[in-house]
Formats: sequence, structure tokens, C-alpha cells
Amino acid sequence: MEANQRSSRAIQLRPARAAVVDLFNLYLGRNARQRLEDPSREAPNKTLKRVIAPHGELPPRDEQFILDFERLQGQYPEQEQLRTATETVLISFIVQSSSHAPQSAFLLFAIRSLCNIGYLKWDTFLLALLSAVSSAETTPGILSAGLSSPLIMSPSSTMVMSNASNLHASNPASPLPTIHSVSSPAQSATDQSAGTTLSPVKTSELSSSGHHNITKSSQTIRGNVIGSLRQFSCRIILAGLEFHLKPITHSEILTHMLNWLVNWDQRPTGTEESDGKKAWKPERPLHGWMDACLDVVWMLVSEDKCRIPFYELIRSSLQFMDNIPDDEAMFSIILEIHRRRDMVAMNMQMLDQHLHCPTFATHRFLSQSYPSIAGESLANVRYSPITYPSILGEPLHGEDLATSIPKGSLDWERALRCLRHALRTTPSPDWWRRVLLVAPCYKPQALQTSTPGAVFSPEMICEAVVDRTMELLKITNSETQCWQEWLIFADIFFFLMKSGCIDFLDFINKIASRVTKGDQQILRSNHVTWLLAQIIRIEIVMSTLSSDPKKVETTKKIISFHKEDKNIDPNNVSPQAILLDFISSSQTLRIWSFNTSIREYLNNDQLQKGKQIDEWWKQVTKVSGERMMDFMSLDDRSMGMFWVLSFTMAQPACEAVMNWFKSVGVTEILQGPNVQSNDRMMMMREICPLSMTLLSGLSINLCLKLAFQLEETIFLGQAIPSIAMVETYVRLLLIAPHSLFRPHFTTLTQRSSSILSKSGVSLLLLEILNYRLLPLYRYHGKSKALMYDVTKIISMIKGKRGEHRLFRLAENLCMNLILSIRDFFLVKKELKGATDFTETLNRITIISLAITIKTRGVAEVEHMLYLQPLLEQIMATSQHTWSQKTLRYFPPLIRDFLLVRMDKRGQAIQAWQQGEATVLNQCTQLLSPSADPTYVMTYLSHSFPQHRQYLCAGAWMLMNGQPESINSTNLGRVLRELSPEEVTSNIYTMVDVLLHHIQIELQHGHPAQDLLSKAIANFSFFIWTHELLPLDILVLALIDRDDDPYALRIVISLLDKPELQQRIRMFCTNRSSEHWAHNQPPKRVELQKALGNHLSWKDRYPTFFDDIAARLIPVIPLVVYRLIENDATDIADRVLSSYTQLLVFHPLRFTFVRDTLAYFYGHLPNKLILRILKVLDLSKIPFSESFPQYVGTSNSPVCPSQEYFANLLLGLVNNVIPSLNSKLRSDSSGDPSSNFGRTAVNRPQAASISSDGQKAFYQNQDPGTYTQLVLETAAIEILSLPASASQVVASLVQIIVHIQPTLIQSGTGLQSMPHGQNSGLPTSPSGGSTESMNTTRSTSSTTWVNANNFVSRSGYSCQQLSCLMIQACGLLLAQLPPEFHMQLYSEASRIIKDCWWLADGKRSLKELDSAVGYALLDSTWASQDNTSTAIGNIVALLHSFFSNLPHEWLESTHTIIKHLRPVSSVAMLRIAFRIMGPLLPRLAFARPLFMKTLALLFNVMADVFGKNSQPAVHAEASDIRDLIDFLHHAVMYEGQGGPVQNASKPKVEILTLCGKVMELLRPDVQHLLSHLKTDQSSSIYAATHPKLTQNPA
Repeated sequence: MEANQRSSRAIQLRPARAAVVDLFNLYLGRNARQRLEDPSREAPNKTLKRVIAPHGELPPRDEQFILDFERLQGQYPEQEQLRTATETVLISFIVQSSSHAPQSAFLLFAIRSLCNIGYLKWDTFLLALLSAVSSAETTPGILSAGLSSPLIMSPSSTMVMSNASNLHASNPASPLPTIHSVSSPAQSATDQSAGTTLSPVKTSELSSSGHHNITKSSQTIRGNVIGSLRQFSCRIILAGLEFHLKPITHSEILTHMLNWLVNWDQRPTGTEESDGKKAWKPERPLHGWMDACLDVVWMLVSEDKCRIPFYELIRSSLQFMDNIPDDEAMFSIILEIHRRRDMVAMNMQMLDQHLHCPTFATHRFLSQSYPSIAGESLANVRYSPITYPSILGEPLHGEDLATSIPKGSLDWERALRCLRHALRTTPSPDWWRRVLLVAPCYKPQALQTSTPGAVFSPEMICEAVVDRTMELLKITNSETQCWQEWLIFADIFFFLMKSGCIDFLDFINKIASRVTKGDQQILRSNHVTWLLAQIIRIEIVMSTLSSDPKKVETTKKIISFHKEDKNIDPNNVSPQAILLDFISSSQTLRIWSFNTSIREYLNNDQLQKGKQIDEWWKQVTKVSGERMMDFMSLDDRSMGMFWVLSFTMAQPACEAVMNWFKSVGVTEILQGPNVQSNDRMMMMREICPLSMTLLSGLSINLCLKLAFQLEETIFLGQAIPSIAMVETYVRLLLIAPHSLFRPHFTTLTQRSSSILSKSGVSLLLLEILNYRLLPLYRYHGKSKALMYDVTKIISMIKGKRGEHRLFRLAENLCMNLILSIRDFFLVKKELKGATDFTETLNRITIISLAITIKTRGVAEVEHMLYLQPLLEQIMATSQHTWSQKTLRYFPPLIRDFLLVRMDKRGQAIQAWQQGEATVLNQCTQLLSPSADPTYVMTYLSHSFPQHRQYLCAGAWMLMNGQPESINSTNLGRVLRELSPEEVTSNIYTMVDVLLHHIQIELQHGHPAQDLLSKAIANFSFFIWTHELLPLDILVLALIDRDDDPYALRIVISLLDKPELQQRIRMFCTNRSSEHWAHNQPPKRVELQKALGNHLSWKDRYPTFFDDIAARLIPVIPLVVYRLIENDATDIADRVLSSYTQLLVFHPLRFTFVRDTLAYFYGHLPNKLILRILKVLDLSKIPFSESFPQYVGTSNSPVCPSQEYFANLLLGLVNNVIPSLNSKLRSDSSGDPSSNFGRTAVNRPQAASISSDGQKAFYQNQDPGTYTQLVLETAAIEILSLPASASQVVASLVQIIVHIQPTLIQSGTGLQSMPHGQNSGLPTSPSGGSTESMNTTRSTSSTTWVNANNFVSRSGYSCQQLSCLMIQACGLLLAQLPPEFHMQLYSEASRIIKDCWWLADGKRSLKELDSAVGYALLDSTWASQDNTSTAIGNIVALLHSFFSNLPHEWLESTHTIIKHLRPVSSVAMLRIAFRIMGPLLPRLAFARPLFMKTLALLFNVMADVFGKNSQPAVHAEASDIRDLIDFLHHAVMYEGQGGPVQNASKPKVEILTLCGKVMELLRPDVQHLLSHLKTDQSSSIYAATHPKLTQNPA
């Protein structure tokens, strides 16, 4: 049925189309005059004869067309079919007649007329026209062979057009040279050949020799036709734009116009490729259609109608044309796009954007991009340490982008600055893994794809490593002791090379070139040879050398680095000197071993030295009788020769070390009284561990072999290893943290899947991890992974009877891990199911999250989303409620969640009271002095679990203050036979019962002191007399009930017990906090003395580092926290005083001090602050020299001088901020200012912080790197000062406001350097020095600088130093608690509002705009002459501050804008946008905060351009075009979730928000923002949005 209807419609359509074609042919002059009103119309055959007659008549007048068309319209009842036919025919004639001026004029008249009477719709017609034009351009043959559809022409007109085509073809001057092909497909081959015959091209020109000219001519002809068609289409579009078109039509028009313009020089489709190497160049006359296109574009973006926002041109590809035509109009529009684009980009970027670079001074590395992942970051997620700004200011990254950055460009230098800083400061190896790429030469062919998150190209990495090598050579040549720096660099170099991140051959070529072309004297030692010897045995290096086609040349280059010192004093030789003297020989032998063909190029002297090594080793083994050395009596020469041996013969050296540990034999472990096993356990006797000095010089290859062999013996050997062997193994891992680190659970289970089930292995592994390697795992970012592994052990054994020792050790390790993670973490890898944590760990997790969020904020967007389900997951298995005193210090994110929890202690007490009779009856039978020992098993087998959890509570009640009245033996047996989980439950229940019992007894009139004495006596019975319960869990249970007035009093009494104090003293006496420096034979503590009866019981496996005292290390800080929360600061001071000697062993005590000061900032008395600081080894912390005089002097708030704060910032510049003076120049020798890094030559000697070279990781395990130590120390100083946050911030801000003029006035320094030239620092507005004198408090601008050498102490010019001081200040403030942030916003807004040129109401709009542009546009001229503004410096400070803030703390950034409101001028409006603009890329991934910020910007705009606002100086909407563009860009960026693409769409929620807040603005401003709405009738974004078009309601 439907098919029949379609067929009938087609039949009806054909005669209608024929009639329309005839009518248009008539008016186009293609046939004789034929009036439609003539009733005596002739038959078609007669008409044909008339048409073929010579053209003697003119077409009818255009004005009569409508009358004729209306008469035609009346003949067809199906008006829609006629309209469709008319539109189709009209478009076909447009395509045919576009280059015929009279015909195109009539067609334009007809289109206007038909649209005026409403017969044609402009929207549908223009869309159909553009589609037809695109089809005609892209389909070969339509323009050259005509529109050959039979529906275009009626049978009566076929011969007409055929004849007409002959006329045009015979006329070379015809504007339609290809119209001869427009005909019906029924046209015969004869007709087509006839048309060709009439062509003006001669037959002779069609020969093969002339084929190129014909092809070129056809290209030109076709290009002219396309140009005419486009130009005519633009004329039609311009006519249509005079009417109200739909936004979708405007969008399509712009798309086509831009496509035509961008591809203006593209070869027409269908032409032959005559020369593929040369682009097709159309002739100059074709530019006529381009001008018409530009007219359409300008009309679309015209502000009077705002059909399309100008932003669409900004994000288009028009500005990226490779071949810009020689056209003034085109140049003008591109110039305007660039100008407005640069303004958008300016608002997106921070001031001094080119200087922002990671400092590696925090545990977190904040990035500008947030990968969309669920839960925690995966191991393979790429991290972006820096991003490269796009032309629109968006942060970009990716391997393709990195490889495209030209060498020597600003972005290249910034990337190298980051890498050089990383090589100096040794950030986490996890950071390196996230950012580095495998070099292309080492990447498998199957993986030859680009990495989206990468930011460093292999060339950058290689150059940075070469730079660091040359830098160390320079320092070495200056006779500065830097052996430690070489060791650290070798560790990283080995790691990078083994990971395949450095192309070995590229490295050799570059460093050889640098040495050859640079200073020939720089290579004075064998350090480069030693460095290469470290990596020469890596598999990829050996395979590269073996397969290198230029292996001889490469070998020559390697050998060329050999530089022996001929003047070595044989009587005064250090181990390093011996190693460097023999290392060439070692390397020579190694190269010879796998490439014998290079023998002739080797040095015979080096081969002879190889023999000396052999002779020495033979002599050593001859004396000892086996491959062994006495490592405790090595002199310098022997140590040096053993180092050489490690490079030459690693296996014998490894055997010598292993033989050293085995040389003292083994001993048998005696069985304890509770052990009934007949198995013999052998244990190695103790010997001295190898010293760090000896281990540091060994080759990394030997260290790897030795670590593997030690693991084999320690974890898989038959005998229990000695403590010395374990300590040596730990030292190996600490001495080369990059090269030797391994995740132990994974590594060991790969060797043997059942290794952890072996007796004692799990215990030993957990001891090593808990007491030796915690900081190393944190440094590697592997704490979370380790926590998950340990949690698996806990979950497996927590319900297993008798597994107390392993469980408590694992639980203590997990406590330490949780408290060490200063970042968001999941308790399970997925947010599903109950947590595997114990009750204790659940509580610790809440405390750790509270400390992290309050002191460091929530770093990532995803973490904010997953916090709520995480808390629900933790509390699902925990019944605990925190006291109000504890909750008041919790951050709101956690406090608000926990406040609604119901306290179930009352229910727990009721449950106890209900079962009390039964429990006491069971306990009486079990615990009476005359109880039957066999009842123990009866109790364990037949008692209910809900009753067993009250065992300790029942025993407590039976004691009644007389612990000796119960059977401790039976109680101890039962507790040991219970599962660890049941013991924990007993402890928590007993604490609740006893505290409830005390309250009941108090009501009965018993003195509180007597009750507390009985409680302490009972606890002593449990803990010390019979060692029945773990002390650490008991203390934690008590402090978690701090809302009871007696809980903390009991805790303090327990901690003051002499038994515990004696235990602590013994532990501290027999151990060394710097275990790596203790080289005496270790003393092993007996198992029962170390752990007590409850944990040791039937176990025989000895302890290594474990001890009851060590289990208290994570507990004491929590006790201090509870005391402070309960305002018992004096008692907290006393506890810290008593336990400072124990806290020395805290692996993260520096972090504890920093976090405690931050967590309780504003609530700690000076006395307690001093006590907290004394937990640290103050001699090893880089405090300012004047810091002690400001701390603890009195309770009066004395604010230090500005000089103190300036020196603090200078210390950060010199030690934390990446160096700017890092580019080696061949002409810079002797100039300390141009040295790479700030070496001893130009490092400030009197600065607030000084360091004696780079420290090894084991010397700075907490916080991990020296940059972290310096930054956190500065934060500790500020948090410890008696001055208020407002005083501190005011001083810092005043320094920044006046930084440039003050530095210039300070005198000498490096002022002779031309500022802005060869300084290594592109100029920026925050680097200058005037104007700010007129702000308030300017009198203090020079009080903080001694008039001598402040600048010279930094090693920078004034311009450089001022920029870096601003960055250092922002970085420092971002580490401080939010109280400081609020003060910063207040002080910054005050300075901005007080600025004289903003406060002067008489300033014109033009003057104010000029001043703002001068201060904030980041143009090079603004600081070329060392000029700056107070506002420029403040905004630069805010941007630096924002860039270092975690995501959570960004929510408070709106405060500064609120302080600035109400905004009364366009100048202040621009400042507000300039402040907040760079935040939007970070906020784009957090919609609530982004929407909040966007609404704030609209509201600020409404202050000036609101419907009811009355600014001092009236401004037009056109004055803020740049801000309008920026708002469009921000919306698009958020919608895309990253850099804006051509197809980016805004989010519907954002458009809805914009539509609402836009109502606040004046109509003229609303007009420019009219597309940021959900109204599809006025917004191109709404009209083209998939969601809105699918759901128009």
C-alpha cells in the first residue's frame, strides 16, 4: 500500500517539476517566451520547434515571475510536492548558473521573492543549498558532467539545454565553459562527442606531450566554476541572513564557510595529480568568493545580531591555515582571531606560567589533568608533572605533543628544568615510572603507539642526564667533595637505563659530543667511565653494543672517557681514588669480553691493571684459605680494591660477602617451656654487618646479585639468618633505593608460592617491613599496595585460634602504614563489601584520614567523590563513636558524617548485664584458684562466642581489686587459645565494662582514687605480672573512651608504671635509631623478654627487631592527640618528655611533628610546641638560624621581622624551587652565576638554610627528599611561631608586594646582568619594580633587607629572584592550614582595593584598562625594564598558591572574590577574572565547584553590568569582549573535560546555570552571552546539543 502511494507521488511530482523547470528556463532566457496565461498553449512538439528557433525574444521581466509562479501554483493541489520540486529545481539551476551573471541575478531575485511570500523557508532552503554545493564539489562529474538526473529537466527542455550547451561550448569567452555537459543521461555518445568537437582546444594539443597543460587547464576551469558557485551561494546566504534564521542554520552556514576558507587551496576533487609534491595553487581571481565567505562570517559573528558567538572563530581551525592567501580581508580576520584568542589564553594561564615547575617538595605531585578512573590511581596511569599550554591556554600533554616541542623553545627548557631538578632532588621512583617512556629503540614493535599522558620525550630525558653528568664533573673539578652525589646519580642512571628510558647510543654520542665541543678540561677524572661501568652489564646495553653497526666507533667513544690520574700519592689514597684509578681496566675487560674485535683499540696499560686486580684477589684468598675477607678490618686500599673487584668479578665478591656471614657458624635454639616440638632449629651466629661505607662503593650489579643471594638465604635457607645478615640486606635496599627496590610480597611469592607459609618467614618479613623499610615503601609510593598485602594476612588469621604473634605484628605494621599514608586511600581496592580491617584498624583509619584531610586537604577530585562511600564502608563493621572533644578537631568532611552515628555503648552495657550472670558463673568455674585445668578445653569448646567476648570483663569483676584471687594460668591459656579477633573484642568490651563499673561504684560512694588504684592494679596483672594482653591495643581502647573522665587518667597511670619505663629504657639502650650506622655485632633479645607470654607462648622463632616497646611507637602519638583534644596539654607535655627517647625510633617522627602542629594549630601553648619540636633531632633539621629566638620565649605573640621571612623564602628558592641557572654555556666558565645549579660557588653561605651536599636517602628517610625536608621545615617554623596567622601572612604579602623595588635597592648581586637578556628567564609582569610604592604600608618595603648582598646570596638576578620568591611564597602558604589561606585572601583583596589607580574614581575607563593590561597581561614588555605592580605581584602570588593547593582547599578560593565585591569598575572585573581564570582547568573535573565558580564570575560581572548596577564609569558590553569569549571557553572546556575540540559541546547543566545567572545582567551583555542557554530558538549550542534535540522539552 505504502509502495503504491510513493509511486503515485513520484508520478505526480514529475509533471510538477517539469512545469517548474519550464518556468525557470523561460525566465533564465533558455527558451522563447511562453506565457502561462495563454489558453491556446501548443503541444510539446510545437513548443520544441519554437524553442529551437533562433533566440529573438527577451525573457519576461523579473517582476512578473511571482504572478506566473502563483498561476502555476494554482494548477497543482499538492502544494508540498510543488514546493519540494521548486526547491530542488532552484538549487539545480543555482549549481548550473552560478557563473552566469544575468541568470544568477534572476535566481537571487526568485529566491527572495519566493521567501517573501513564504513559499520557500530560508532555513530549509539554505541547508539544502549547502548540501548540494558540497555534493557538487566533492563528487567528480557533477560540475564537469552536469546534474544528470532526469528529474531536473522536462522532456521539452532537454533539447533546449543541449542546443544551448553547444552555443556555450563554441564560445571560448562564455562564463560557463563546462555547461555543454549538462544534459539528460539519455544523451547519446554522438551528442557528447559533438560537444567536444566544438571545444576551442585544438586536436594537436591533446597529444601526450600536451597532456600536462590540458590537466592544468581543466583544474583551473573547475576551480573557477567552484569559486563562482561558492560566491553565488554566499550572496544567497547574505540575503537569507537578513531574516531571522534558526541557530542550527547559522551553525551549518559557519561550518561550511570555515571549511571553504580553511581548504581554499585544496585541489578540486576529480582532477588528476600532475605533481604530487606541489600544492595546487588557484589563480588570484578565485579570491572573490573568499571575500564573499568572509562577509558571511563577519555577518554571522556581528555583535548587533550575535547570530554566532565570536568564540566559535576562536576555537575554529581558521587560524591554523598552513597557506594563508594573499588577501587583506583574510589577514584581517585571522589577526582579530589571534588577538581575541590570546586574551582568552591569557585568562587561562597563571602569571609566570613558564616558571611553574614541580618542586618535588611534597608527597603529592599535583597535576593539571585528572584521569577519569574509579577509586585509586592505577599503576599504569600516566601522571603529568607539567603541562604545555595550548594556544587557548589549556594544559596539554601527551607523547606526540612532547616529541613535537622544538629544542631550545620555552616549553623545551621548562621540561628540561623539571628533569634536571628531578635528577638533583631524586623524587620517588614511582614518579619516574609514571612520567617516563621506553625509548623508541627499546620499545617492542607491537607497542609502537603514543602514550597520552607523557610529557617528556626521550630526547629531553637523555639531554637532562647528560646535563647532570656534566654538572657533576664541574663540581668534581672544583675539588668539592661530591662522591655522594655521584652515588645517588648512578642509582638513578642505572634505574633509567635498565627501564629502557634512555637510548644508550644516543647518550654516548651526546656526552662525547659535549666533551669534544665543550671544555676539553672538564674531563679530568674517571667518573664518566665509572658511571658507564655501572650499567655496562645491563642486558639492553649489552645487546645494543653487540648489535650496533658502528660498534667500533661507539667503543672508541667509551674508551675516550678514560682519564687516569698520573699523580696519585700511593701513601694517601682513598677508596674512591683506587676505584677510579682501576675502573678503566674493569670496563676495558668487560668490553673486550663481548667484543674481541676491538682488541687493537684497547689500552695495554688497562689490561695490565686487570692483572693487578687478579693478583690482589689471589693474595687475599691465599691468606684466608677461601673466598672470604675480614670486612671489619679493611684499610682504605683493601676497600677500594674490593670495590674494583665488584666491577670486575662480581661473583667472587658476592661469595666473599656470603662467606663472611657464614664464617661464624650456627647454633641451635633451645626449646621453651611451652614448646613440645622435636624439630631442631638452627640459627646463624651474629657477626658485624657490612658498613654503609663499604656497600656504597660496590657496583650496582654486585648489589643486585648480593640482594638476591641474601634473600635466598634469609627467606629460603635452612638456618635462621643472623640479624647482621638481615641488617646488611636492608642496607643494600636503602643505599640504592631506585635500582634495588622490590615489592617483597610479590617478589618472594614469585620465587616460591608457598614461601609465606614457611615457619618464621612471614614473621621475619613483617619485622623487616615494620621496623626497617616503612619509609622506603612510602618513598616508592607503595604503602597502599603493602597495606593491601598485609590486610590479606590479617583477614586470613584474625579468626584463627592461637595466631597472636603474627596477627599482632601484622596489625601493628598496618597501623604504621595507615598512619604513614598522607593521602586518600581505600581500605579495599574496590568500594564493595565490608572492610577486612580489624576494629582497631578501622578506628586508626578514621584518625589518619582526619589528620590527612585537615593538614593536607583532599588532593584529587575522585577522592572527594569516594570519601563518603569509604567512610560508610569503614563504619559498617565498627560500632565505635568518637567523643565530642575529638570530633571538634576533625575536619568537617568527616565530622559531619560521624555526628549522626548513634552511640551504642548503652546497648553494649545492657547486653553485658543480660549475660553477666552466665559469664560470671563460667568465669568462676574457670578462674577460681582451685579450678580444674581440664575445664579450659571445656570452656573453649562449649561456651558461646557472645559470652567469650566477656571473658576479660568477667575476670575483672571477679578480681574485685585483688588480681591474685583468680587463676591466672587458666586465664592465660584461654586467652592464648582464643582467636586474635576474640581477644581484641575482649579488650574493648572490658574497657567499657570497667568504666561503667567505676561510674556505678562512684554513685555508691566509693572514692574515685581507690577505684582508679584497683583498676591500675588489675591492668598491671593483665599486662605486666602475667603478660596476658597486648599493651598497645589496651591503651588504644582506653584513649578511644576519652569522653569518660577516668579513661585518660588510667592511660597516664599505665604509661607511668615503672615496669613500662624500665622496658622502654632497655629497648632504647640496646637499639640504635640510626640502625644503618651501627656496625657492631647485634644483640638478640630473648623471645619471651621481647614479646611477653601472650605473644611468645609456644613460638620458638626468634625476634629480630620486634619488641613490646616498639609496638607502642604508633600509639604514643595518638595518646598525645587525645590529651590535647581534652585540653590536658601539661600532661601531653609530660608524656612526650617521658617517651621522647622512644619516639626517636619512630620511622616518621618528622611527619608526626609537622602534622601535630598543623592539626592543632592555634590550640597549642608555646611550652608544648617546644616539647613537640624536641622530638626531632634538631641538629639535623635545617631550621633558620634565628628561629630558636622566636619560639618559646614567651606567650606574647611576637611576630618575627620581615628579614626572617625573607630569608625563609630565600631558603626555599635556593633549595626547593627548581634552579633557573641550569643551562651550560661554553663561555660561562668562571662565572658562578651561570653555573649549573647553585653549587658551592654561588650557594648562599648566610642564607637561612645550608646543606653540605646531597644526602643519601637513608639519611633522610622522613620525609624522603631534601626538598621535602626544607619545605616542611619552613612550614614547621611558621606553625611554631607565637605570631598569629594574620601577622605571618601580612609579613609575607608585604615582602611580595615590594619584592622588586626592595631587591633593586638592596645593592649589588648580579645587577650587571642585562635584565630580560640571557637570564634564562622569560620576562613577566611579576618580575618588575615600580608603582607599588603607593599602596598602604609601603614604608616597610625596605626593612627586611640588609643593604649588602641579599640578591647575590641567591645566585640570581633581581628579576629572577623576585619571580622565584613569589613562587616560593605561594608554595609555602599552600602547605599551611586553611587559617592562613583565609588571611591571605583578606590581605590580598585589601592590597588590590587600596591600589591608588583603582581607588581613584576620576580615572577613565581607558586609563584603568591600560593599567590592568600593564599589570596582568603577561606581555614581555611589561617587565623588560624591571617594572612591576603590586597587583601583578599579588596575582602572581595567588596563582602560585592556587597551583599548589589540593582540590578540597580550592573551594575556599572564592573568598578573595567575595572580599573584592562589590566590583565597581571594568578594571576590577578584569582583575577578578584574571585571579580565578587559571583555576578553571582544574575545576573542570569537579562540576559542583566549577558551577559555583562560574556563577561567581557571572555575579561579579553583574556588579558592573547588572540590570540595576550603577558603576562610576559607564561601560559598554563591547568593552568586555575578551571576558565574554573567556566565559564561552570555560563552558566548552568543562563540557569537553579537557582541551576544547571543534566538536566540543557544553554540558546541559552548565547551560541551565548560565541561563539563570544571565538574568542578572544588562540586556546588551545578555545579548552577547545569548548562546549560553538551553533555548534552542536562540542558542546554537542548545540547537546542536544531542540531549536537548532529543528531549526538546
